[in-house]
Amino acid sequence: MAWTFTTLKTAIQDYLETTESTFVATLPTIIQQAEDRILKSVQLPDFRVNKTGSMTTGNAYLQVPSDFLAPYSLAVDNSGYEFLLFKDVNFIRELYPDATATGVPKYYAIFDDNSFIVGPTPNADFSVELHYFYKPESITVSGTSWLGDHAESTLLYGCLVEAYTFLKGDADLLQLYMARYEDALAKLKSLGEGYNTTDSYRSGAVRQQRA
Repeated sequence: MAWTFTTLKTAIQDYLETTESTFVATLPTIIQQAEDRILKSVQLPDFRVNKTGSMTTGNAYLQVPSDFLAPYSLAVDNSGYEFLLFKDVNFIRELYPDATATGVPKYYAIFDDNSFIVGPTPNADFSVELHYFYKPESITVSGTSWLGDHAESTLLYGCLVEAYTFLKGDADLLQLYMARYEDALAKLKSLGEGYNTTDSYRSGAVRQQRA
């Protein structure tokens, strides 16, 4: 079954057989921690997004979107898209020590939590397209989510691990919840990083050895 924020909270309380007020009040944080754990463990095609922006002449920095987790590509529209190579900040600083020297950017790096740095510094105002792995809105905010609709077991057992840790529950049961979570996560990774990155035309149908 698909989870909503309401049904997920109820299920967690039912599994752990507690409605203690402090625990119930902490459930939004517990669920968000579980979502964060899942999102940082598997790359799902559904959490890829393209956004356009702009670079300005003489400014080597480009703002990072607020929901950004990791980059897939960054392209500059220079009479057609040219894809920049992802490098370390030190590489760009060493290759282009003079920030006033400008040109069409060829490299980019994550400078800090809020910005990319490119090199060389743009010599014109360029449109850019960023393709990146983003953090979706939590089920605690929107009431529903992709994880709640399509990764029910992973989300539930991830929440139970976080919740039972909060309750300082029995180690054996926590280990059981963790095993269930890891099994569900492995299946989600198989879907997101395996099946969704190939097709049967080029790779052939999935086959299992006959007994």
